[in-house]
Amino acid sequence: MKRAACALAALAWLSSGCLAPRPILYPNATSNANGDERAERDMDECAALAEQANASASPGGEVAGRTAEDAAAGGAAGAAGGAVLGSPGAGAAAGAAAGAAHGLVHALFHAHRSPAPAYRRFVERCLADRGYEVVGWE
Repeated sequence: MKRAACALAALAWLSSGCLAPRPILYPNATSNANGDERAERDMDECAALAEQANASASPGGEVAGRTAEDAAAGGAAGAAGGAVLGSPGAGAAAGAAAGAAHGLVHALFHAHRSPAPAYRRFVERCLADRGYEVVGWE
């Protein structure tokens, strides 16, 4: 059980910094005049400014919260099922492990679809101040 929890924690930590989402720019006058190379540099600078302001791209807190929430729900459901079958402790442990695994995997798959809200707003405002229009994230 401890090994599984450690493996899940390591997976969460390793995946939290990978594949940072990037803004998609609308091809307006600024982006057309500056070109792709300058736009990429501006996006990198805005992302760095966001990180310096403690607006992290990775919604790690959301991943941890979702995992804890699902572990608690799984533990409660497992204890109830275990009580019916005569082993509430084992049921609670199995339910908590299953709930945590579900919460972690769900959060990891959804975490990289959009950056953390504060980071997204920071980068979008920074790019808007430079004349760009952000239409989405990838």
